[in-house]
Amino acid sequence: RVGQFELANTGTLFLDEIGDLSPITQAKLLRVIQEREFTRIGGVQPIKVDVRIVAATNKNLDDLVRKGLFREDLYYRINVISLYLPPLRERPEDIPLIANHFLEKRLEEAQRPPIEFGKEALELLTRYPWPGNVRELENFIEQAFIWSQHATEITPEHLPTSMKSTSRSPSLRDDTLAGRMSLEKAVMEFEREIILDALKRTNYVQTHAANLLGISRRMLKYRMDTLGIGRPDNSTTQDSEPHMQE
Repeated sequence: RVGQFELANTGTLFLDEIGDLSPITQAKLLRVIQEREFTRIGGVQPIKVDVRIVAATNKNLDDLVRKGLFREDLYYRINVISLYLPPLRERPEDIPLIANHFLEKRLEEAQRPPIEFGKEALELLTRYPWPGNVRELENFIEQAFIWSQHATEITPEHLPTSMKSTSRSPSLRDDTLAGRMSLEKAVMEFEREIILDALKRTNYVQTHAANLLGISRRMLKYRMDTLGIGRPDNSTTQDSEPHMQE
């Protein structure tokens, strides 16, 4: 069967979340880059390939290399030109543009009449910390698109409940501006609240909570560990893998 490298021959191959590759896959990728050839699964004849690779990750590859989780030789092979894209929470002015792009895309696909975001909905989108970045935004716009089928504009009622769970945000803002809390800690506290809300809504089924947030289950487990979020003893629904504990 023709694989992705063969399909991308003389073109560009995009590798998303390259920081999540297993050691075995990293070794295979390094060999293809170095030798410019690969062998199909079950095949014996090497196939030459000329591919430009564009890779993306939301992790710090330098840290992964230092921890031995990412191959140093592969890192230097792919790290020819690096572009840093700040997370959405650091560029709120871009959020309306990206949200409108996703909305217009879905409207065109469904051949629905035009609909716009209301002022309050845009304010919510702009204030939200977006722990799942653009994927989470796209997921939220998809939900808003579904719930606003018969509406003339998208309002806060069409947005996910987790986005509207901002009861602590005024105090976080006040503490930050008064110098009692750093911006980094305030963002982490808000992110913790959003993740907890998603977990509660899904009875702590991490797979469902991750889907709700628009992030991978692995990323959710990582953020839960970072933010000190554990599973309550009284929750009964189980994931297919063990939960991360405090």
